Amino acid sequence: MSKLQKPRGTQDMIGEVAERFDHVVRTFDRVRRLYGFGRVEVPVFESTSVFSRGLGETTDVVSKEMYSFEDRGGESLTLRPEFTAGIARAYIENGWQQLAPVKVTTWGPLFRYERPQKGRFRQFHQLDAEVLGAGEPAADVEVIAMAQQLLDELGVADRVVLQLNTLGDAATRGAWRDALVGYFSRHLDVLSEESRVRLEKNPLRILDSKAPGDKALVAEAPGIDAFMSVEAGAFFESVQKGLQASGVAYERVAGLVRGFDYYRHTAFEFVTEALGAQGTVIGGGRYDGLIGMMGGPETPAVGWAAGIERLALLADLPTDAMPLIAVVADADGMQEELARVARQLRGQGVTVYVPPVAKARRQLEIAKKQDVAAILFIKPGFQCHLSVRTEGAALPDVMALMPMEYGAARGDQLTS
Repeated sequence: MSKLQKPRGTQDMIGEVAERFDHVVRTFDRVRRLYGFGRVEVPVFESTSVFSRGLGETTDVVSKEMYSFEDRGGESLTLRPEFTAGIARAYIENGWQQLAPVKVTTWGPLFRYERPQKGRFRQFHQLDAEVLGAGEPAADVEVIAMAQQLLDELGVADRVVLQLNTLGDAATRGAWRDALVGYFSRHLDVLSEESRVRLEKNPLRILDSKAPGDKALVAEAPGIDAFMSVEAGAFFESVQKGLQASGVAYERVAGLVRGFDYYRHTAFEFVTEALGAQGTVIGGGRYDGLIGMMGGPETPAVGWAAGIERLALLADLPTDAMPLIAVVADADGMQEELARVARQLRGQGVTVYVPPVAKARRQLEIAKKQDVAAILFIKPGFQCHLSVRTEGAALPDVMALMPMEYGAARGDQLTS
């Protein structure tokens, strides 16, 4: 029988890796509450058309990377490769325009068939923040400021740079697109095969090309500023002024584009050199064209997504967490006593680890293997003893928080 193994591009997490992951999610949940963002949940799989229509047939995600399958009813379904299209579908289907502007966040697993590498998996996880139904630059500023605060609170902001650009309005984007088509068409002989395909369907995507020959052409390609309408220029200026007022530093990258077809106006990425080639940790922008393109009312929207695995690689675990205290018995047959003490301490906010075995000696062996600041021994006759394992740990006053019968036995020692 062959050995059972996880599929390529997936991961198992335990210990510090899982703790880092959880730390990113908990920090995100705290920050989104500070900004008044609610929660939204959407299915892990959708009709394939949600993504093919929402993301665009020419994107790499749709053309190469989606996990699609036919269910028993003959319907084509796809494991979600990103959140935004599913949230837009939910906005349309459930009539959430009545609630606009809607400020929502979510997080969870996504799926793309691509080459696994450091910080990139085929089943990966993202944080996601969206504002739907708000067309003002202030919405762009808020979502970017929230992303910046997330990085600040994770302690990674000094290793991450915000790159900012605009894709303009429809008139700007159209004129820029025509100029790019003309420019790249004059260099077909050196353009990569993939970029020649993109030239016909979505020439802006050529600016994302990693092919060495394409990079040289991209460096000399027409920039968007030469085609900026007055309205689009004013919008981008308002975003920049709002970021400055919010204390968010950025650098202008005139060639920055996003990978999906639905983006308009603001485009941004928070990038780092600490992860090697996979440098983007948060990316997003304004996608005013998406909901209308999917059959809903024309609705302005802006948002971003962040890779949890990548943030977890950058972030340091907090050192000010509540110390973990193990509670063990000093004799066999004291499970009920342990349960009573653990319940009391947890009710007072103390983090408690109780070894899940019956024998006292085995409990102690397990407790010593855990990352605990102290071990509290429970003895027969309402006696106890505290053994400190981490010097200098800010331990709570355990004795004062013990059940009443232990408080009556203060004459017995609680020592280090």
